[in-house]
Amino acid sequence: MSEYLKIYEVGPRDGLQNEATAISTSQKKRLIQGLVAAGLQEIEATSFVHPKAVPQMADADEVMTAVHEQYSQLPVRFTGLVFNQRGYDRALAAGCRAMAFGVSVSETFSQKNTHMSSAEALRITHDLLTQAQRDGVWTRVYLSAAWICPFEGPTPPAKTIAFAERLWEMGTSELAIADTIGHAQPIEVGNLMEQLGRRLGMRHLGIHLHDTQALGLANATTALQAGVRIFDTSVGGLGGCPFAPGAAGNLATEDLVFMAYKMGYGTGVDFTKLWDIVYMLEEWIGRPVGGRIRAWWESTCDIEPGVEFK
Repeated sequence: MSEYLKIYEVGPRDGLQNEATAISTSQKKRLIQGLVAAGLQEIEATSFVHPKAVPQMADADEVMTAVHEQYSQLPVRFTGLVFNQRGYDRALAAGCRAMAFGVSVSETFSQKNTHMSSAEALRITHDLLTQAQRDGVWTRVYLSAAWICPFEGPTPPAKTIAFAERLWEMGTSELAIADTIGHAQPIEVGNLMEQLGRRLGMRHLGIHLHDTQALGLANATTALQAGVRIFDTSVGGLGGCPFAPGAAGNLATEDLVFMAYKMGYGTGVDFTKLWDIVYMLEEWIGRPVGGRIRAWWESTCDIEPGVEFK
């Protein structure tokens, strides 16, 4: 492969956070074990939020401590999502050395999601980034509702660009532009990412896509053409924000890994091992899961001899 795409796996956090079926701590550890075995090296393991707000993440401290202890010798980065100082302190105490923060371009979504104004979220994120730099913690920031807000409608590109530039100036290691409810369309996705790439550089710019309107792969393609090489995905296509009406599943890891293979890009991910995880999740959750590639995969599995999806 001449070029690799970085897959930032959000299944254990974004994938599970909106599921009605309770997933135990031991099951989350098994999920992460499967992801590591499949070759994922960037995994968002949990979020340090109040258990009453997101019950599925109530065991964040235990999960983060366990994965760091188990995989400390492997080149895998486990990230914890944090929104405030209390979350940061919890994450740090659990051994977390990589944290993701969040800011919304939409004022209404910011209030619904974090009970903060966008201005307050920017201020808190700045303070947390400063502290993380001092503590030697790797950081990423999600810029939510970058194209469309579930409450305010379309987001002006100039507004998203202005927010992105402010966050980049704060010194984050990585900036993820998020189609929070999966309503963006390919042309506007490609255009915005191209503009951001020209202003900020593409090396540390990622994209977070949902597949609500069956445009996840199309949006990923135009982002790829614009120069994006960092893609957030969730195994099985699980996911959705509890505070964003209409936010369906994330872009499935198996879909993006297969598309990358077809287009000549490597990912370092073992495509066949992803299906062990998909079927395991399906058993736990009690309903069918899996990306759009599933029907073809199960109908043929007729892959060229010797081909590895890496």
